[in-house]
Amino acid sequence: MSKTFTEAVESRRSVYAISGEPVISDERIEELIVHAVTHTPSAFNSQSGRVIVLLGNSHKKLWKITEDTLRKIVPAERFHTTEERIASFGSGYGTVLFFEDMALVESLQNQFPAYKDNFPIWSLQSSGMLQYVIWTSLQEEGFGSSLQHYNPLIDDEVKRQWEVPDSWKLIAQMPFGKPLMEAGEKEIKPVEDRLKVFK
Repeated sequence: MSKTFTEAVESRRSVYAISGEPVISDERIEELIVHAVTHTPSAFNSQSGRVIVLLGNSHKKLWKITEDTLRKIVPAERFHTTEERIASFGSGYGTVLFFEDMALVESLQNQFPAYKDNFPIWSLQSSGMLQYVIWTSLQEEGFGSSLQHYNPLIDDEVKRQWEVPDSWKLIAQMPFGKPLMEAGEKEIKPVEDRLKVFK
């Protein structure tokens, strides 16, 4: 697929109905992720973003962990909707887990105390950019994706299952797969209420 940058930005949407049918090779997926991790900007060039890509059984395991965790806290009479939602994510092709290395963030806080309070904020901003770059890259290749936040509920089990370093903080989960339907209409608020230009 070959779109301009503005077209890619416009077409990126949340897609929840996905299948596990392959769209591109696993090698191509890895290539996209490597490119995003390498070239997405970060404050002070900290490069604090960390990514784990789960495919195949590992992808399914993540959503089983999520389901089992939520089953313990969501009332039984309301769990059916939650179960369906989790199953829709698990039926996809893979999941990207986004982390921030808090040891690195703390190191920068110690090195530059004048900016101490800002580094956690900048870390999240960098993570958001990385999420967006990967999301748009996957969309461009034909995948549908959405961004989920079951952290911190699943953090401990995720760390155990995939031997994640203690300093890595889970920020978001991005299930992706072949879209089964088009994304719904997106309500766009008036731009004039959200943008000011001064000359």
